[in-house]
Amino acid sequence: MFTSTRRVRLLASAVTAAAVLGTAACSSGPDRADAATAAGYNLTADQNRITTDKVDEIAAKVPQAIRDRGTLIVTGAAGTAPPLRFYADDDTTIIGSETDFAYLIGDVLDLEIELTAADWAQNFVRVDSGEADVFISNVTVTEERKEKYDFATYRLDSLAVEVKKDSGITFSGAKDIAGLTIGVGSGTNQEALLVEWNEQNIAAGLAPAEILYYQNAVDYYLALGSGRIDAYVGPNPTSAFHALQTGETEVAGTFSGAGADLQGEIAVLTKKDNGLIQAINEALDHIIDNGTYTRVLERWGITSEALSDSRINPPGLPKTAS
Repeated sequence: MFTSTRRVRLLASAVTAAAVLGTAACSSGPDRADAATAAGYNLTADQNRITTDKVDEIAAKVPQAIRDRGTLIVTGAAGTAPPLRFYADDDTTIIGSETDFAYLIGDVLDLEIELTAADWAQNFVRVDSGEADVFISNVTVTEERKEKYDFATYRLDSLAVEVKKDSGITFSGAKDIAGLTIGVGSGTNQEALLVEWNEQNIAAGLAPAEILYYQNAVDYYLALGSGRIDAYVGPNPTSAFHALQTGETEVAGTFSGAGADLQGEIAVLTKKDNGLIQAINEALDHIIDNGTYTRVLERWGITSEALSDSRINPPGLPKTAS
């Protein structure tokens, strides 16, 4: 029996799947799987995932306690953000590029992957407490986070400003958010950037932006469609996927998740100095070298965010002045 919270989450997932696929996701019965792949994406629970072989010398670098357990516990966002991490059409199976990368890491390290989900801020708590080993869910490297966590990068961090189609809104820099009502996820690096830009604009005498907060994609899609917000700032893959599938929105502009002076990177996050990050870094380099990494990027349409190698704790989004 599902709890009421679980029912709400599953309903949100189903609504979002329908939103991103348009009428293609409205089929039922035997044709549903065909409908889910019609737009070029497999959104069914039967993912036929890309796999790779284990590498003993890399697996040997995993801390003994995790090797003895035989599983890597991966936490991530509970929301619905195709093509990154979201629920399949069975409303139970977590799929997307982020889970594909997690499974490939598990293959190299000879570990079973145990996927869990939580609201954004709770994922950090799970890593802090040891309830999860890693957080893999479009996590940006930031200087503040590096004080508590280690990172191994696997994708560029590009953010997008998504608007209603033909809204006339364009984005090329901070001044373009002046006077807009903008949605964003709470506790994300894109929120930090929006707040900083808003403060700069106000200091320059420009109209302030109103920032509203959303946890689930279905909520901000509805807000954007109804005109409650003018724009939404989130991961570029999600906005590009949504705009392509629905034809109702468009990307007004993109920017680095680490701000104007640094290209941000997305990374696997784990507790600092717990001995796991070296093995994860080498596992990522291995799948980059053997081509399975590129196959995942191609599968989900995010090849523009490819990295040539994984880096441990590179420069991240700078701390804001206090």
